Amino acid sequence: MAKVKTGKVGRLSPAEMRSMINKSTGMKVAHDLKEANPTEVVEWIPTGSRWLDSIICRGKSAGIPVGKIVEIAGLESTGKSYMAAQVAANAQKMGMDVVYFDSESAIDPQFLEKAGCDLDTLLYVQAMSVEMVLETIESLMGSNDNKMLFVWDSLAFTPSISDIQGDFNPQSSMAVKPRILSKGFSKLNIEIANRGCTLLILNQLKTNITSNVAEAMTTPYFTPGGKAATYAYSLRVWLTGRKAKNSFVYDDKGFVVGTEVKAKIEKSRFGTQRRTCTFRILWGDSVGIQDEESWFEAVKGSDYLTSSGAWYTLSYGDGTEEKFQPSRWMEKMADEKFRNRILELMDEEVILKFDKREGDPEQFYNVDEGEEKD
Repeated sequence: MAKVKTGKVGRLSPAEMRSMINKSTGMKVAHDLKEANPTEVVEWIPTGSRWLDSIICRGKSAGIPVGKIVEIAGLESTGKSYMAAQVAANAQKMGMDVVYFDSESAIDPQFLEKAGCDLDTLLYVQAMSVEMVLETIESLMGSNDNKMLFVWDSLAFTPSISDIQGDFNPQSSMAVKPRILSKGFSKLNIEIANRGCTLLILNQLKTNITSNVAEAMTTPYFTPGGKAATYAYSLRVWLTGRKAKNSFVYDDKGFVVGTEVKAKIEKSRFGTQRRTCTFRILWGDSVGIQDEESWFEAVKGSDYLTSSGAWYTLSYGDGTEEKFQPSRWMEKMADEKFRNRILELMDEEVILKFDKREGDPEQFYNVDEGEEKD
């Protein structure tokens, strides 16, 4: 009987085991966490809302995490595509290549340009099927050395090949898409992280129709894609509208040109789940998030911003004060000293207080008393 040749027997050090594993796989998959954490997010793409960026990751101003799969879901006309366009524009400014998959045939090039996108470098792709999108992402990551942002608009509206080839009976292709996504996300997840790419998925919020009253109250919405998809997302931002009349944005002639939305962190692997904020999104001549407008609501509870009647008093670090009316807020934003002080208060009120667990928790989780609109 032939003897089995064995290597040296004995206890291996962690460094020796890492070397053995990496040599066996042909790639660096075993890491020393004291030197570098391969799962740590080191780059973030701004969303266009500083308030939203400030509630995504505990202890810092962040945005859309590079190297992760992210979902932005919302009800109808809550600004999903508008936010995605601003994220795409910001990614381009960071030097990333942007690939925009469109399954709804609703993207206007002028709209993308107004949001700040460079159409000369943006790659627009019609999303013909779920399989085609996943295969294209895999192919591009294997061919392009540059970091990429993939925007998928939208997952809910993209059919599977089975949907395309079948009839209109939903029962004939039930659960096909979730199974494809489960395999696709598990296959692409680590590659997206290692390549420093980002997959931003736009999705629709669907009403949860159930006979269970308790479930209907606690979980009024769900997103298409199945449970496996929700596990793949490192961040889920849900956008809903507000019922209040003053939530709509009107132009000088009284036409509606935008709306105010409520953003909720439905899931976060960065310690900020269920935090909320509000901001306005325009779709008229101006496009995108009206960022600076929302800062007033973000800092209104600060001890350094007090009110008396129609006037507010802002206290500076040097002991001086300045009075203003909310109606002149955007005028005051042009004052560099005023603006910088507001940014300091935003960091204090929105980021640091939450990180230190100071103040009333309700100010972080419920910025809007109004209910969401269906």
